[in-house]
Amino acid sequence: MSTEVLLLSDIETLGKAGDVVKVADGYARNYLLPKDLAAPVSTHALRRLEKLRKEREELSRIQMAEAKEKSKKLADASITIRAKTVDGTRLYGSVQAADVAAAIEKDLKVALDKAQVALPEPLKETGTFDVAVRLHADVTATVKVWIVEG
Repeated sequence: MSTEVLLLSDIETLGKAGDVVKVADGYARNYLLPKDLAAPVSTHALRRLEKLRKEREELSRIQMAEAKEKSKKLADASITIRAKTVDGTRLYGSVQAADVAAAIEKDLKVALDKAQVALPEPLKETGTFDVAVRLHADVTATVKVWIVEG
C-alpha cells in the first residue's frame, strides 16, 4: 500500500518541500511523519506549508543580505598566517580551513565557519594563495592568504 504525503522539507530522494509524493505506508508512518518531514495531504497541511515557505523566504533574504555585507568586507582583502617551516618553504604541518577562518576573524573581524572556507586540500608551503569563501549559495568572496615563515 502507499500513502500520499505533502513534503514539509526537502528530501533528496523524494523531492522538494511542497511536493505531494506517494510513499510506502511504513515509511510515512515510521519516519516522515514522526520527524515532521511530511504531513498527510490536507488543507491544514497546505496552510502550514505556506507559512513555512514564507518564513524560509524571509530567512533566506536576511542571510543573503548578511552574505553580501560580508562579501564587501572581504573584497580585495588579504591575511597573513605565520607558520613554522622545515626548510624555509615547506611547512612543518599544514594550514587548514579552520586556520584560515580564524585568521579572517582575527584580522578582518568577519565571523566565519571553517566549512565556509573552500580549501580543497591543506596548504603545505609558504607563498600566496587565493582562497574562496562561500558566504551563501549565491555569494562567494576570494581572500588572498599569505603564508610566511614565522
